[in-house]
Amino acid sequence: MKVIVQPQKGTYKLLFVEGGRVMGSGFVNLTATQKGQRPKNFKVRRRGRQLKPTPTRDLIAMLRRSSVHLAWRSPEFESFLADLQIPASKIDICRFCQLEDRFTPVDRATGIRYGGEWICLECAKREMRRELGYMGRFGGSVLVHLEKLLSQARDLDRVLASVGPERIERSRTLFDRLEAHEVQKTAHITDLALPPAFAKASGIEYLMPVQQLAVQDGLLEGRHLLVVSATASGKTFIGEMAGMKNFLEGRGKMLFLVPLVALANQKYQRFRDRYGHLMRITLQTGVSRLNLPETRPAGERDINAPVVVGTYEGIDHALRTGRTLKDIGTVVIDEIQMLEDPDRGHRLDGLIARLKHVAPEAQFLYLSATIGLPGLLAEKLQANLVRYAARPVPLERHLIFVEREKKIGFIKQMVAEEYKIRSSKGYRGQTIVFTNSRARCHIIADALGRKAAPYHAGLTAQERRDVERRFANGEIAAVVTTAALAAGVDFPASQVIFDALAMGIEWLSVQEFHQMMGRAGRPDFHDLGRVVIMAEPGRSYSRTSRKTEDEVAVGLLRGEMEEVAPEYDMEQSSEEFVANAVVCGGDEQQIILMNRTMVGTLEPALPTLLDYGLVRRRAGRIELADMARVMAEHFIGVERLLRIKDLVQRMDDAAEIVAELECAGEDEP
Repeated sequence: MKVIVQPQKGTYKLLFVEGGRVMGSGFVNLTATQKGQRPKNFKVRRRGRQLKPTPTRDLIAMLRRSSVHLAWRSPEFESFLADLQIPASKIDICRFCQLEDRFTPVDRATGIRYGGEWICLECAKREMRRELGYMGRFGGSVLVHLEKLLSQARDLDRVLASVGPERIERSRTLFDRLEAHEVQKTAHITDLALPPAFAKASGIEYLMPVQQLAVQDGLLEGRHLLVVSATASGKTFIGEMAGMKNFLEGRGKMLFLVPLVALANQKYQRFRDRYGHLMRITLQTGVSRLNLPETRPAGERDINAPVVVGTYEGIDHALRTGRTLKDIGTVVIDEIQMLEDPDRGHRLDGLIARLKHVAPEAQFLYLSATIGLPGLLAEKLQANLVRYAARPVPLERHLIFVEREKKIGFIKQMVAEEYKIRSSKGYRGQTIVFTNSRARCHIIADALGRKAAPYHAGLTAQERRDVERRFANGEIAAVVTTAALAAGVDFPASQVIFDALAMGIEWLSVQEFHQMMGRAGRPDFHDLGRVVIMAEPGRSYSRTSRKTEDEVAVGLLRGEMEEVAPEYDMEQSSEEFVANAVVCGGDEQQIILMNRTMVGTLEPALPTLLDYGLVRRRAGRIELADMARVMAEHFIGVERLLRIKDLVQRMDDAAEIVAELECAGEDEP
C-alpha cells in the first residue's frame, strides 16, 4: 500500500492507495514534544464511511508497512518520519484525480501544466473539452489535433491560448517548426564541367545542396531529372546549368516553361539580365486579344531563339497550330505539380508528350516544391528523382482557431510586427496574405492601410508590376492575394498568413497548401520563415465537402500528398487527341505512342471523334476536319465544341454565347 501525505492548513491529509485507487483517507495533527514531532490525533475514513478517531499507534504501524510519499515538502512531517526511521520520497499527484478518489502520479515527463500545477493527461483532456464547450463547436479532427498538441506541449494553458485568443502570442500558437538543413560543403562552380562564360555570368560561387545532388545524379551528362525540393532551394539554377551548357556546347536551345505569365516575365527578366550578353533570350506567353499598353508583349518574341521562356499554353499553342520547334536541347518544366490541376493538368501532360515527340533527344528537367509520391511520378516521366527535403531556412508553422470577424485585426497585428523585424541580411519582414476571393483581397488590403496592396488576376498587368516593384523594394509590408499566386510571382516574403483555406469555394489540396506555405522564408533575405493559419471553427466554403475550416487546417498540416495519377474525361481526352494528331501529322501509331507517354489516363476518344465526323481514318493516318483543328488551336474538347455549335444555332449575339459558356462552366463540378 502507498500512503500519500498532503499538508492542509496545519493538518496533514493522508491518502491510502492500492492498485492506483484511493481506498481511504486520514487526517493527522502533529505536535512538538521533547522527543520531536509526534502525532496528536488521527482520524480515518474508509470508502463511503465517516471519519473515525483511530489510535496514533495504528498510524505509525501503517506508515511502517507502507510506501510513504510526500505530495509537498514538509519539514515537520519529514522530521517525524525520520525519528521513526520511515523512508519517504517526494511525489506529485493529479489533484483532479484525487477529487474523484483516484491516484495518478505526475511529473514533468508525464504531467500537463495547468494553472501553475501538474495534472494528468486524461484530466487535462477533460478540462480542455470543458473549456472548448464554452468557445463553440469544433470538428472531431480538431479535438484529436488539440489532444495531440496537448501531449506534445504538456501545457494546457498554451493549447487553450491557440483557440480564440484575444491577442496573438507566437510562443503559444506554434504548431511545429521545420528546421533548416546544416551547411553542407558543395562544389565551387568553376570545379564543374560548365562553360567558363556561363559560370562567370551566373553570379554563383558555390552550389546549393539540391544543385549538388542534381549534378551528382547526372544533370551535366544529359540525364532526365525530377527535382523536388523546397521553394528557394535553388531549383531554377539547375535548369540554367543544363540549358546553358547544352546550348553553348552545341546541343540545342532551351525551353524554360512556367504556368503563369507573370512568372514567365520574371524568369525572362532574370535570364536576360544574367545571360543576355551570351545569347538571345525571348518570351513566349501567347498574345492578348486586347491591344493595350499593359497587355503588349514584355519581351522579344521568337520561338526558335537560343533560350525561350514561356508559359505552358504559349508553347503548346505554337505546337497545336503546326509551328515547328527546331533543335531543342533542354526542356525545363517548372511547377510540374500542375499536372494535378483539374483544369490545366491534362494540357501540361499533353504538352510534355508533344515536346518529347518533337525533341526526342532533348534533356527534360521537371521542377517542383510539392509532389506526392515523387518516386512514382519519376518512373512515369522516365526521369531520375532528386529529392531534397530540408529547407534553406527554418520554418515555424502556427495554427490559430478564431472567428472570421477577428481575423483582420490579427492580420494587422502580425503584419505590423513582422515589418518591424530586420533580418541579418538587412531585409524587412514582409507578408503574403492568402485569401479566397478578389473582393476579400481588397477588404483586407484596405484594412491594412497604405503599407499593403491587393494582388490578383483582376488587376491590370501594369498594376501588378507596380505591386511587385514596391514589394521588392520593401516599400510595402504585405500583399493580399488569392491562392493563384502560389505558383505565380516570386515575392520574397518572410511570413505567409492564411486568411482562408479555400480557393474560391473549394478547399485547398495538400499540394496547393505546401506550395503556398513554401513562399515563407528566403535564404538570401531572411533568417526565419513563418506560416500562420487562421481557421474558423465550423466555417465551410464548399458546397460539396462537409469538412469545416478547422478540420481542413489540421488535415493540411498533417496530410500526406497523394500520387500524381489523374484520369481524364472525354472533354479533356478528345482535346489532347487532336492536339497530338496535329503535332505528328496524323500518324496514328505516333498518336498512340504520345497518348501512352502521358502520365494521366485518357479515355478512348477516337470512336467519339469519328462518330461526329471530326476526324477520318485513312491508311494508318488520322485526318482532322477543320473543326478538329479549331479544337486543337483553341484548347477545347468535343463536348465543349458541340455545345458551342448548339449555341451558335440558337443565338446570334456572340457576347451572349460567351456568357452562356462561362455560366455553364461555373456549374461544372
